[in-house]
Amino acid sequence: MSTKQHHAEQQHNARRELQQTIAGDSARQAQRRSVTRVASVAAAIVAVGLVVFGLWSAQPTNVSGSSQAPAFTLKTTAGTSVSLADYRGKPVILYFNEGAGCGACTQQMAGIEKNPGFAQAGIVVLPIVMNTAAQIKPDLDRFGVKTPYLLDDGTVSKAYGTLGKGMHADLPGHGFVLIDANGVQRWQGNYPSMWLDPATLLNEVKSRL
Repeated sequence: MSTKQHHAEQQHNARRELQQTIAGDSARQAQRRSVTRVASVAAAIVAVGLVVFGLWSAQPTNVSGSSQAPAFTLKTTAGTSVSLADYRGKPVILYFNEGAGCGACTQQMAGIEKNPGFAQAGIVVLPIVMNTAAQIKPDLDRFGVKTPYLLDDGTVSKAYGTLGKGMHADLPGHGFVLIDANGVQRWQGNYPSMWLDPATLLNEVKSRL
């Protein structure tokens, strides 16, 4: 073999090795991309599964009772003060919720206001939040809620065992407490779904009075 032919063969072999190297790198990159895509899809499936599980596992809890309801006096968004004792002789629903920033919570109260059955049955609904008036009023205006909200520093929410029932350990969840005309706590229900149809709430309450 001549020197020229030998040199040409070396160049050919070098080009072939380079092509093989490039092809190998491309294959490895494609494999890595494929693995990454599979991992991403798997992670997404797991995330969706956790969300679905969370939604399905966030079931409402209902507890009957017959103990005297803790007394309280709280300031309201209307600038007044409200005591539980003010409503002795009437059934009262305390609506504990996350308050400012929770649109579903305010929509819940708006839905309750639109149902005339509560007033017709003589049932008073008192929404209680751990906010200042300045914090919660924009939400009330946004959803057209007229009922004054009771402003709690956490003392009342703790007394009624509502803290940590939702997404935040230091806030109430989304729940209701029924107190009868004699001041006795008859029922407490927590709803992690952040909604209870007002008609269902009314029926629940009536069945326990």
